[in-house]
Amino acid sequence: MDSGLSFSAADLAQTRFAVSPMWEVVTSFRLLRAGDDRAPAMHRGWVAQVRPRFLRAGLDRGRLAALVPAHGYLADFLNPTPQGPFPTLESELEAIRRTPRENLLHDLATLGTASRPHGDDTDIDLDRDLDLDRLCDEILTYWELALAPYWARIRSLLEADVFHRARQVAEHGSARVLGELHETVRWDDGTLRLVRRACALTRDEAGSGLLLVPSAFAWPRVLTRSVAPDPPQLAYPARGIGNLWKPRTTTTATDAVAGVLGRSRALLLAELDTPASTTRLAAAFGLSAAAVSQHLTALRNAGLVTAHRSGRSVLYARTAVADALLCPELETL
Repeated sequence: MDSGLSFSAADLAQTRFAVSPMWEVVTSFRLLRAGDDRAPAMHRGWVAQVRPRFLRAGLDRGRLAALVPAHGYLADFLNPTPQGPFPTLESELEAIRRTPRENLLHDLATLGTASRPHGDDTDIDLDRDLDLDRLCDEILTYWELALAPYWARIRSLLEADVFHRARQVAEHGSARVLGELHETVRWDDGTLRLVRRACALTRDEAGSGLLLVPSAFAWPRVLTRSVAPDPPQLAYPARGIGNLWKPRTTTTATDAVAGVLGRSRALLLAELDTPASTTRLAAAFGLSAAAVSQHLTALRNAGLVTAHRSGRSVLYARTAVADALLCPELETL
């Protein structure tokens, strides 16, 4: 099944890019729900780290799971139109809280009639239990354990895609960029066609312009949202996903940073290429938990580390500033 979105000159002029935290929430959540054996090879390391925390938190049985099944339709109101190119999660959650009731009822009705995968074990009655404030709290819980520790890396990938596409628009025009987004997306004489796609994307069902959203977790497909009067959204796999989880720290960079921070803190920072708890870091380096905690506090105060609660433990992750110190080659990409 093909669908098409016709463009006027005004629509092309209103086409823009955005990095959306909520698109990463729904696409990564769907990946975790699909199970370890269905995860793309590039994301299996992330899935192996995150899925145990995901299951312990009971997120596979909550409101978000009911709204984002492993396959098929997912609730449109979870992806409100970003107001700028780099919205915060908080601004998108506020937009979710303001969802008009008729939109909410429409999405719930569609979820109720959509075919659900066999074995869907969510125990939420959406008509009875869907409170948007509690849903947003659940999304925040998911964000903290699944995405926040990795967000500096993910956001860097998505921003690089946006800047690359923006340069392409400036050099070659919008039509070429639209035709190169994905193998199932084709620009054809003023119409953007989604080839062999079950999801519809038509101008009759959406507003003017087009919002293009790169995603780290949408691969290998594109996802769409068409809700009038909003501009249609198309979430597509970002460039360079295959390199997203590759180790970035080099021995040379670590040695250079050690000259400023001290060897213990530089090594801890290098180890945080993958988010980790104080206990795991202490075991890895043969240090006491108290010593590791002291080093992490100093690194956090310097803006090099962030802390994210996951149940009873806290995960520490490098910031973009730390990545720039340990991975200077990324600045040239």
